[in-house]
Amino acid sequence: MCTSLTYENSQGDHFLARTMDFGFELGGQPIFMPRQQKIQGDAGEFTTKYGFVGAGRNLSHYIFVDGVNEYGLGAAALYFSDYAKYAEKAPADKLGIAPHDLTAWVLGNAKSVADLRELITTVQIVAKPVALLGITVPLHFIFSDPSGDTAVLEATDHELKLIEDPVGVMANSPQLSWHLQNLSTYGTLVADTRPLHDYQGFGLKTVGPGTGAFGMPGDYTSPSRFVRTVFNKHYSKPTADTPSTMNLLQHLLDGVTIPKGVKLKPDGSSDYTQYRGYMGLNERAYYMEPYDNLELQRVEITDKMLSDWDTPVEYPLEHRNHIKHLN
Repeated sequence: MCTSLTYENSQGDHFLARTMDFGFELGGQPIFMPRQQKIQGDAGEFTTKYGFVGAGRNLSHYIFVDGVNEYGLGAAALYFSDYAKYAEKAPADKLGIAPHDLTAWVLGNAKSVADLRELITTVQIVAKPVALLGITVPLHFIFSDPSGDTAVLEATDHELKLIEDPVGVMANSPQLSWHLQNLSTYGTLVADTRPLHDYQGFGLKTVGPGTGAFGMPGDYTSPSRFVRTVFNKHYSKPTADTPSTMNLLQHLLDGVTIPKGVKLKPDGSSDYTQYRGYMGLNERAYYMEPYDNLELQRVEITDKMLSDWDTPVEYPLEHRNHIKHLN
């Protein structure tokens, strides 16, 4: 289970952020993939053109769940239980891609969301399991670029096409169209304080500021996380530069971050936010924030990396909470 959102600050810089919520320990870390890589995916080999950095892991080949490429295209894969539908095999005129390999293929081959709208018609997502989990993972995807163009890919049938995301937020099941309709239920929520009225001559006492958000759901289901993220994103005070934007994104994700133990699955395991990933689309930078260290750990794509490096580079995360002693 995960939540993602896009954001544009007052300088016009664009960002894509996400929580990675899962029960099984994924063990991902920042990885830079150079240009011109042949990847032996689980549905067959494919080649990348562009360099990118994101959260991944080497499982016989590199698998990525989110990241940003050299053109500033950002991508994130989120769970889509009960709704994702994949073909058993790709037609002869299309490249077959396993669902867990799609993020790497997109970041390695598309320059923008507009570019991806054309490219996505040349591939077919096929039902292939990922070795780490032993299952075919049900996924949907959110993409955004430095122009602010944002779209979602939901493989609910064999025809792949991008769907406009007008609020720049995505969570898990059901489909995006359902979440957007569900927003109507909460369309009266505001950041202002609503006045209380007297009843039968009895003067009501205030419960304090925040009454404009009475009724906003507070649980960890996908619909509730979607509504909270849209609300907080809409009413948050705008930021001007990258440091203040990163700080705001951390606070926005706080609203949907899941601590260990508060969301249990039927088998007793705990879905929790294993990490939070942030993509600076204009700066071509990836930030990762693991559960046990709230300090942002950053990798920026440089021109030297793109021109000189030809093998993937892994960046081990520091798993230690930083405390600054003032005395």
